[in-house]
Amino acid sequence: MNGNTKSRLPINWLAVALILSLYVLGYFLYPHLPEQVPSHWNIEGEVDGYSSRTFHVLFFPSMILFLYIIMTFAPVLDPRPESYKKFLGVYEGFRWLMIGFLVLLYVTTTLFALGYPLSIGKIIRFVLGLLLAFMGNYFGKIRHNYTFGIKTPWTLASEEVWNKTHRISGPLWVVVGLIWMLSIFIAEKLAFAIAMGSLMIVTIYGYAYSYALFQKLKNQ
Repeated sequence: MNGNTKSRLPINWLAVALILSLYVLGYFLYPHLPEQVPSHWNIEGEVDGYSSRTFHVLFFPSMILFLYIIMTFAPVLDPRPESYKKFLGVYEGFRWLMIGFLVLLYVTTTLFALGYPLSIGKIIRFVLGLLLAFMGNYFGKIRHNYTFGIKTPWTLASEEVWNKTHRISGPLWVVVGLIWMLSIFIAEKLAFAIAMGSLMIVTIYGYAYSYALFQKLKNQ
């Protein structure tokens, strides 16, 4: 474990430097930002929420930094920290993708506020789709823990249910990720409905499958 920690230190500092650079970016762009910065878009891709530019340049990077700290210490705080040794590379990859997504979201919303004609909804769906597909592709390698993965009462109660639920659900999450990425080619309202609908279906399926499998194993 010590060897893995040492090999990850440069990557960790690179991530921290990336996040801190957002404060620098915000400092230089602050005078050019409007007083009210778009902060929320509806299902048709239209802005329907704003925040102050001060809130935008301070809160957003701070939120990313806070999330990074949580994800860094999650394996240590988890009741089963030893499980993370078995999928450390997958967890590290997910952490990078999550931080990368939030950094991209901050940069794109800032550019949008500066007047660049970006389709925020399409960007979000594509990158989230990539994140979902990545998770699904590696679900089978995620070992039993209490922080990261498909957490239902039955997957947490049984390691066998955990492993089988993740193996079964993995390919479905990859498909959902692809649906999210491809949804950028259709109208915003329909794309949102299809993307969210597919995510709800695969989530409910994993929940129901873990329950059914747990009951089956209990009755054997």
